[in-house]
Amino acid sequence: MASSWHTSIIVLVLLFGGSKANPTAPSHSQLDVNHKKPLQTFRPYNIAHRGSNGELPEETAAAYLRAIEEGADFIETDILASKDGHLICFHDVTLDATTDVANRTEFANRKRTYEVQGENMSGWFIGKYQIITFEEYILIALYADRIVGIYPEIKNPVFINQHVKWSNGKKFEDKFVETLRKYGYKGEYMSEDWLKQPLFIQSFAPTSLIYISNMTNSPKVFLIDDTKTPTQDTNQSYYEITSNAYLAFIRNYVVGIGPWKDTIVPPKNNYLGQPTNLVARAHALNLQVHPYTFRNENSYLHFNFHQDPYVEYEYWLNEIGVDGLFTDFTGSLHKYQEWTTPYSKKEKNAEALLHEIANKLKADGY
Repeated sequence: MASSWHTSIIVLVLLFGGSKANPTAPSHSQLDVNHKKPLQTFRPYNIAHRGSNGELPEETAAAYLRAIEEGADFIETDILASKDGHLICFHDVTLDATTDVANRTEFANRKRTYEVQGENMSGWFIGKYQIITFEEYILIALYADRIVGIYPEIKNPVFINQHVKWSNGKKFEDKFVETLRKYGYKGEYMSEDWLKQPLFIQSFAPTSLIYISNMTNSPKVFLIDDTKTPTQDTNQSYYEITSNAYLAFIRNYVVGIGPWKDTIVPPKNNYLGQPTNLVARAHALNLQVHPYTFRNENSYLHFNFHQDPYVEYEYWLNEIGVDGLFTDFTGSLHKYQEWTTPYSKKEKNAEALLHEIANKLKADGY
């Protein structure tokens, strides 16, 4: 018998017919959200960072379908634009990290150097490369058998607006919001409309978030990088961005912040130091906090957690008290949350009980 994941792949092929398809918005009868399991809102959000990319290639249909199968509340993506103006799901503005283009002599003359986020970057930039589109990504969420949110990032808007031109003077942000509207995304956080089609819009560029606030009331999240890094649009350091004054300003446009986790708890020699007060200050302003990125590989786990991602989840969710996690391993986070805060109290199973027993033995010194 085919798994639900393989069945979903077949459905997507039938829907899109390949990468050159022009998807259309599904009808209300096709969505039938009233008969879908609703989005859980009683515990921190499980945000599938570029899909379940700890198992499958990032930002692909397969990675997003696997994340949904594994229990993600939201599937996250990075939105870029191809040279001819199509919105696609891809993290980098170059192809170096995810292809073997550097070893292909036939593409040697296409290497370019551009200024990206204040630094010169050389490589093979996206122009003709086809991958999953923004619309295909949206349809993956809409056709899920339960309500699944989307969490798209307006990626490198300064660079995109410099190198991609649309008709009628439109900007990258305009096309981004138009696409969301086409598929019915609207409504403030926790509104009836939002709960039917959950959405967070994210960006590292504060001016982009402010700009789209005039076009949509959908909730937005301001991403925060290392405090020494300048923003791509205002050239402020993220140290300045995380000040009380700036957080009080940006809260007029966003419902939360998405900080790099090392900004919240700075490490030294791969051991965590003392937490900053960033989470407490954000919560005092009624801002959610969704840190990034949580990974299972030992090389990404601080020594405090003894190579155990579940201990890391425990720390961030219970001690730091964040409101959601960007993770590459959706299934692991979902399993942890079902152990500790199951969707239904009746769902607590033998595996959860064994986890509780193990914690009790550990606490007793065994």
